[in-house]
Amino acid sequence: MYAVVTGAAGFIGSHLAEQLVARGDSVLGIDCFTNYYDVAAKRANVRRVSASARFELAESDLRTCDLVSLFSGADAIFHQAGQPGVRSSWSDGFRDYVDHNVLATQRVLEAALAAGVGRVVYASSSSVYGNALAYPVSEADLPRPESPYGVTKLAAEHLCSLYAANYGLSTVSLRYFTVYGPRQRPDMAFRRLVESALTGQPFPLYGTGHQVRDFTYVDDVVGANLLALAPEIPAGSVMNVAGGTHAEMLQVIDLVADLVGRPVSLDRHPRQAGDVDRTEASVKRATALLGWQPEVPLSEGLSTMVEWVRSQS
Repeated sequence: MYAVVTGAAGFIGSHLAEQLVARGDSVLGIDCFTNYYDVAAKRANVRRVSASARFELAESDLRTCDLVSLFSGADAIFHQAGQPGVRSSWSDGFRDYVDHNVLATQRVLEAALAAGVGRVVYASSSSVYGNALAYPVSEADLPRPESPYGVTKLAAEHLCSLYAANYGLSTVSLRYFTVYGPRQRPDMAFRRLVESALTGQPFPLYGTGHQVRDFTYVDDVVGANLLALAPEIPAGSVMNVAGGTHAEMLQVIDLVADLVGRPVSLDRHPRQAGDVDRTEASVKRATALLGWQPEVPLSEGLSTMVEWVRSQS
């Protein structure tokens, strides 16, 4: 198979590109290396896969480049690129989120249609749900985003469904729930928590710490993406991809402290706008359509992440 991975130098995109190459596929990775976080870290993410003759990296901006040419001959596109983060999506930051999450996705879909791509797998987010009325959430629940970031991810997801319904483009949208693991972005909670535990620096905790998250290890997310290529999946499908391990942030802090062997000091801050109280998902649809189930428990995934962060320092 010949696949395109957008956002290939990012956290999830780089893992996905590696797995595709490892199983024998040819991959074109696309990334514009925005400065949302250290560009050197993104280049390090793709260093290993770039050594393969089956991988090519295009440093291109989805908003402006000739996507039809880049997508020519592709069997599938894994659209992982986007502007991440809830807290930066307010105020003047919103423009970047519309550009990278909505406008870029529309261009990807138009180009995929023009190039005759067989399947587009879109990386959506649990942020589309907001604070749900009941848990676990299913795909039948009404999305109620609590942040501008969630609004843009939902808008792009709707675009995928619209191109499927109106033009027959085969799209699958996967709603990721709090993905963690090696190469996680430096602004994300688990990465900061592990670094704080290893260095002894205080961990910035926003809110009470009783917020609940459904944590998903990156390898499980990659597995769901690969299974989303199955031809029998209905075009326009949307499904949750969640780890099945929901826990309070304070519980996770204790778990990391146990793994590192010392307590984590906390630097407490007020709850931030857009942060939801709970995420917890049903994955029955992903199991039915993909045959997918999460395999990596939180303790095992966190242990691997601790060792990776150690190796970086």
